[in-house]
Amino acid sequence: MALLAVAVGIYLLIKGGDWLMQAAVALSLRFSIPKIVIGMTVVSFATSAPELIISIKSALTCHPDLALGNVVGSNIANLGFVLAITLIISPISVSRSFYRTDWPMMILSSLLFYYFISIDQKLDAFEGVVMFILLIIFIIYLIKFQKRNDLSEATVIEETLPIKKIMTLLTFGGFSLWLGSETLIKGAVMLAQNIGVSERIISVSIVSLGTSVPELSASIIAILNKEKAISLGNLIGSNIFNLMAVLGLTAMIHPLSVMDQGLLNNDLWWMLGISILVLPLIFFSKKNHLAWRGGLILLILYGIFIFPLFIK
Repeated sequence: MALLAVAVGIYLLIKGGDWLMQAAVALSLRFSIPKIVIGMTVVSFATSAPELIISIKSALTCHPDLALGNVVGSNIANLGFVLAITLIISPISVSRSFYRTDWPMMILSSLLFYYFISIDQKLDAFEGVVMFILLIIFIIYLIKFQKRNDLSEATVIEETLPIKKIMTLLTFGGFSLWLGSETLIKGAVMLAQNIGVSERIISVSIVSLGTSVPELSASIIAILNKEKAISLGNLIGSNIFNLMAVLGLTAMIHPLSVMDQGLLNNDLWWMLGISILVLPLIFFSKKNHLAWRGGLILLILYGIFIFPLFIK
């Protein structure tokens, strides 16, 4: 039963990622918005929906470590696993916006979250409001300034879709991602419980990897469709949304307290380290590119992070 749930969940996630990517590309063409902006906003928000649902549900049912571990683990998986697999399949060109806004905002979000959670080992409503407001400011900046600065990224000639079809694809894509993630996670958790692992370990490994499958499917589909700006923007944007929107909104609804010190002493440092590492990997590769060597390094590091969790 658990294996069937995992299989169905993966199928729904792949279909959802396909529908969402079609809608994202169509939106960028219809409104002359750079695809990197669409990837950082529409796609990132939709692929972060599973984390949001799980985090709110976990907080309200008194499982804060599941809510926190899910987001921290997802951010690690997005770069250490999803980006790694994407790079191994195909190299990605890095746009100027990565250096100007995307990577700095991801690091700022990570450091701000670490600061808030390390002060009193709690993320309260006020801190959640601060994080969410910063996200809104960031989105406004993207839409207002990135559109003007990076307009050349949206000049690919393709057939635009009717707005009704775009909204249908967004709706079904988002719903399929949510349902697929729910199904996959339930199956994965059932399997994990059979081998007797803790809640934190479940959240930063199996649950977070499950909620990162939408990012993986969306990124692979973007690579296959040669929409690489969306795949990189989606991953960076998803990490920002996970912290500022998912944890921000969750903390506003119900404060989150750290129950397992492993989250502070181990997991958060891995999240910060892998996020920072993405920048030097670009300079060790070809100019303005992330290549398969960087992907291999990220994948090895992700394995080093995951493996010890299950042998303690």
